[in-house]
Amino acid sequence: MAPRPAVVLLSGGLDSTTTLAIARAKGFILHALTVHYGQRHAAELAAARRVAQAFGVREHKVLSVDLRAFGGSALTADIPVPKDRPDTAIGHGIPVTYVPARNTILLSLALAWAEVLGACDLFLGINALDYSGYPDCRPEYIAAFETMANLATKAGVEGYRRFTIHTPLIRMSKREIIRTGLDLGVDFAMTVSCYDPDETGAACGACDACLLRRRGFAELGVPDPTVYATGRPA
Repeated sequence: MAPRPAVVLLSGGLDSTTTLAIARAKGFILHALTVHYGQRHAAELAAARRVAQAFGVREHKVLSVDLRAFGGSALTADIPVPKDRPDTAIGHGIPVTYVPARNTILLSLALAWAEVLGACDLFLGINALDYSGYPDCRPEYIAAFETMANLATKAGVEGYRRFTIHTPLIRMSKREIIRTGLDLGVDFAMTVSCYDPDETGAACGACDACLLRRRGFAELGVPDPTVYATGRPA
């Protein structure tokens, strides 16, 4: 079969970069979509551009949708990002870093572009183990959105194309995600995971995303290439 186009949602973080590597390994023609939604960790946008260039994607679009107009999250409003939470707290309940309807918005944008491209495949780097508190990271949510995508599009209604949402990391631990990325040649030094980096782009080392990333590298016994803010061990 000839290579097929796919739209990959690319934040510039560890998970989305590994997902991009998986899509490339499967032989898809890569179209990367990055959304600047008003998140405070905008350092990810520069990371996404680095990753897209390194992977030689066919096209990389960066769209702006200002969710700060609504707020409601520590990532899109002046709400403190939780720091140094214990493992028992991470992934339980819906944390304040949840952005209302974010994945629904991101997937809708990816779906629109996929329909224009003639692509059937969308890739999203969500994970249900580390972020089980996020309602839009659950397998049942992805299944529901996929059903909706095939009901709400010309391609789906006319039956000449069926959309599939790929979430290859959804059942992986952070250690397994990092191992998969390394096996596929990902340079994680390009990626940014922190929810609350400082003005230089250095990671805080204490938010949930940093803690999970650090733990994953530690469990794998591989150095984390992230630059952390002064006073925070790598």
